[in-house]
Amino acid sequence: MKKIKKISIVIIVISIIVFSAFKASDDYFEISKNLDIFTSVYKEINVSYVDEVEPGSLIKSAIDAMLKSLDPYTNFYSEAQFEDYRYQLTGEYGGVGATIKQIGENIVIDYPYEGYPAQLADLRSGDKIIEVDGKSTKGKNSDDMTNLLKGSAGTDITLKIDRPGIGILTKSFKRAKIKVNNVPYYGMINDKTGYIKLSGFTPDAGKEVQDALKSLKQNNKEINSVILDLRGNGGGLLHEAVNVVNTFVRKGQLVVSTKGRDKENNRNYSTLDEPIDTQIMLAVLIDNGSASASEIVSGSIQDLDRGVIIGQKSFGKGLVQSSRVLTYNTQMKLTTSKYYIPSGRCIQKLDYTHKRNGKAEAIADSLKRNFFTRNKRTVKDGEGITPDFVTDEKIYSKITKSLLNKNIIFDYSNLFRNTTETVPTSRKIKFDDNDFNKFIEFTKGKDYNYTTETEDALDKFKKQATKENYYDDLKTEYETLQSKLKTNKSSDLSKYKDEILQIIEEEIASRFYFEKGKIEASFDSDIELKKAIEIFTNTAKYHSALSGK
Repeated sequence: MKKIKKISIVIIVISIIVFSAFKASDDYFEISKNLDIFTSVYKEINVSYVDEVEPGSLIKSAIDAMLKSLDPYTNFYSEAQFEDYRYQLTGEYGGVGATIKQIGENIVIDYPYEGYPAQLADLRSGDKIIEVDGKSTKGKNSDDMTNLLKGSAGTDITLKIDRPGIGILTKSFKRAKIKVNNVPYYGMINDKTGYIKLSGFTPDAGKEVQDALKSLKQNNKEINSVILDLRGNGGGLLHEAVNVVNTFVRKGQLVVSTKGRDKENNRNYSTLDEPIDTQIMLAVLIDNGSASASEIVSGSIQDLDRGVIIGQKSFGKGLVQSSRVLTYNTQMKLTTSKYYIPSGRCIQKLDYTHKRNGKAEAIADSLKRNFFTRNKRTVKDGEGITPDFVTDEKIYSKITKSLLNKNIIFDYSNLFRNTTETVPTSRKIKFDDNDFNKFIEFTKGKDYNYTTETEDALDKFKKQATKENYYDDLKTEYETLQSKLKTNKSSDLSKYKDEILQIIEEEIASRFYFEKGKIEASFDSDIELKKAIEIFTNTAKYHSALSGK
């Protein structure tokens, strides 16, 4: 009886909140009716369902399903999920400073952040965590382990690990406040071109970019160009996007406007400070993982003709979310507006208000409109940011994907690190045929099976031929093709040697020099980076691309 009373109170509270929000709405009756239906269903489940249910979990599922019908960005966070949500907003948490991953039944260190407790205690990629503070990790999943590793700064933690090629080790250290840098790396590509990698938009992102550019300019007198890398950057805080743009454009420049159903969400965001440099040649790198705040930066730079955009079309997220504090230490992230960059366009790609079979569809080409940059170049809305110079997306071969997905390259790189004292600087790490043969030897006996597109096509052929009663007549030819395909497939390691070696070089660099090393090791094979340098070298091409002529 107490349980039913508690449930009734929850429903009444929800009703009061909802009615207070909509008391002036014409939809009052519809809201009242549906809340009444929901209350009836909820009570019946709790009273009559065959198994006992947990009221909080049931309501959470109902809320999640309701929000899912809107868009992927409107989310509810329970009290238990609040810490993860805070990390998304701030980039800060208390813990050891390492990412983990689950491989089979084991939890291993994926990547230790340079300068934080895990790295300072010499935890390494691939270390299998056996115990945390004397308690076995057997049966724990990655979420369980994340909760065990997190904790207040200054608290003690002891890990027992199994290190590949070494054996059992024990590491004791203190947790710390972890703040993941928005700019994990900046440096010079050559004497004249600087490079800044921006991986997030948590607090101080703008300042980190500004400090990076200042440092590059102060220490490299010949610098005349800079690359801002936003590839894979899924976005973050809107005002930090404005601050990043402010690095390169004048004070008082409108960067983005937001418009929503509630007029309180209609705002203009302009640059507030003096820029670092409005003249240096600028290239912004994007891909289909560049979203939201990344698109505000790249789109504004494009609309203002401040720099060239290079790469692949961006994700196309033109929606803005706001946080709402709810009762009982819960929070909600709610889509409240769309954003519009200086040309007036909204780059939102998917239409969540008109779904087909429950799925949002891309805005039709016929509904997209033309807008114009400051120099009258034509740009479109409804499709993300289209680069000024489009490059081909890097697509790995099936065998390379399998070596990555099955953690073969991961394991090899870890063993190499644990059995090798030193390597050259990251940009000088180069593997030759002898090194590749060692890798091939390492793969022997390991499972990295994969199916080629040709095998898929051959399998479909067999099924269709069988269905149409042709297979018996074609069986010999089919088996001959299958045999030849297996023979050719066995040489795929050598066929894709260069691609595989490049990844191994980057992984090895990350084991010795962390994220900075991995970024530097990628420079020689980076298509977008090479394109930027080519354009900077030909200044006429750079200025022509921005002129609109």
